[in-house]
Amino acid sequence: MKIHIHSRLDYYFEQPTDILLQIEAAIIPEQAVEKAHIALPNCAHFARVGGHNDIGERIWLRAEGQCIFDYESTVRIDRILGNLGDLEYVPPHQLPGETVEYLWPSRYCPSDQFQSFVEADFGSLQGGAKIIAMRDWIKDCFSYVPGSSSSDTTALETFVKREGVCRDYAHVMVTLARAAAIPARVAAVYALGVEPQDFHAVAEVFLGGQWHLVDATGMAEEGGMAKIGVGRDAADVSFLTAYGFAQMNAQSVEVTPV
Repeated sequence: MKIHIHSRLDYYFEQPTDILLQIEAAIIPEQAVEKAHIALPNCAHFARVGGHNDIGERIWLRAEGQCIFDYESTVRIDRILGNLGDLEYVPPHQLPGETVEYLWPSRYCPSDQFQSFVEADFGSLQGGAKIIAMRDWIKDCFSYVPGSSSSDTTALETFVKREGVCRDYAHVMVTLARAAAIPARVAAVYALGVEPQDFHAVAEVFLGGQWHLVDATGMAEEGGMAKIGVGRDAADVSFLTAYGFAQMNAQSVEVTPV
């Protein structure tokens, strides 16, 4: 499958400000970026650095005034898709080293506080069947409500309120998976089917020896997502981090099939 991506950010920075940007689709084996262009404002500094786990790139900028970041690309998704329910659980002692950090609690995903709940509600299931049950439980029990959470909202708060946006759904999914000793991380993606269109956050779980994308909102399918970056939680995959005052004037994301 091919998708066309166009994202545009319009911000104002009152003073010279350090900005960390991550909005480009990652160049990784499971997806081919066939054509891409990013337009950046005039800046005093520019540097590319690797993303978390070397998936995707971040851009350091130092700029001020009105800054427009415009990114456009065509991405061919070559991800191997399978039946999630058939995927086997990998015991912790057999996990590759790079997955271990995704077993532990993180800032937005206090998985150690969910072990009793996960054992009581999903303990009879294994592997992909357990992940499907968790995904469906979140989708059925939570309401997608724009503006219902903030950048400080944790999975525990979302679990109590039973509402949130994509990052909250992803945080709860990741938290439940980790509580079941399944490595899980947050992936920032461009995805078909997301309404309203925006930068989208989903979970990615390690089963059957590979990572698999899981969208608890039910809006996006694994075959229609292009990864931007991954991390322990949303703090690692922010599309823009400003080290100073930032005013957002406008922001848009368009993802369409080719």
